[in-house]
Amino acid sequence: MSREGSCQHTEPLMGNMNDTQRSANVCTKQQRIAQIAREHPKEKLTALNHYLDIPWLEEAFQRLRKDSAPGVDGQTVAEYEKHLESNLKDLLSRAKDGSYQAPPVKRVYIPKGDDPKETRPIGIPTTENKVLERGVVMILEPIYEEEFRNFSYGFRPGRSCHQALSAFWNQASGMGVQWVLEVDIRKYFDSVVWSNLMEIVGKRIGDGVILRLISKWLHAGVMDKGELHYPEAGTPQGGVISPILSNIYLHEVFDCWFDDVVRERMAGRVFAVRYADDSAPRVQSGPMRWLCAQLNN
Repeated sequence: MSREGSCQHTEPLMGNMNDTQRSANVCTKQQRIAQIAREHPKEKLTALNHYLDIPWLEEAFQRLRKDSAPGVDGQTVAEYEKHLESNLKDLLSRAKDGSYQAPPVKRVYIPKGDDPKETRPIGIPTTENKVLERGVVMILEPIYEEEFRNFSYGFRPGRSCHQALSAFWNQASGMGVQWVLEVDIRKYFDSVVWSNLMEIVGKRIGDGVILRLISKWLHAGVMDKGELHYPEAGTPQGGVISPILSNIYLHEVFDCWFDDVVRERMAGRVFAVRYADDSAPRVQSGPMRWLCAQLNN
């Protein structure tokens, strides 16, 4: 979903004409959600969970990677698909009536960078959880795509790291940039304060079912090497819902701050490019000591 309201699938769909029609129907509904968000930019949107129905969850399932790793229950996408209709009906019922319990994510470690000793933790939800998280993402995406700033590129439909690099190069080469600041929020996904995140989400989302699901995912716990842990902050890297929650949080605390505060404080032209939790403000001239101090706080 772009700001113009066009729909883009995150992954190619496999199936027949029924799949195509279902995808088109979901796209139409997403365009309607985007329109409502545009028409009510300062209001909480409350009537959202009615979009979450069986065809919506079927579409969410089709957008899953079929070779994705199973979560703590060991159930693969292929196994879940064997009884897809009954599985989705049961999942939808539990999601709506509040009896759904978010299972812990399975933590695995993958290499990070060139150092074989340095690893990055990845959280793998269960297949059922991936379906429901994807369904909620499909509701949130058209709302927040109306609000996200143009210099945000990470984990957004129709945007890529190549576009981020191109945006940096085109602006930097034409501005006579004197300063480039590379900002990386250390362990961002592990340090997000849940209460702050829920407060930010709650400014725009007023649907109790959606808010309850997000809260359950944040508090679900992590299964790490056979031991169950309950972190007090963070969103699991690898979770389907985590990227958009990350962008919602950083839109509020970085993007809006940069546009509304930094631009006014700098003497010359300034721009930023952000890809998820990595950003690079570029400055023509201005109070750099102040900006560096603000970024370090």
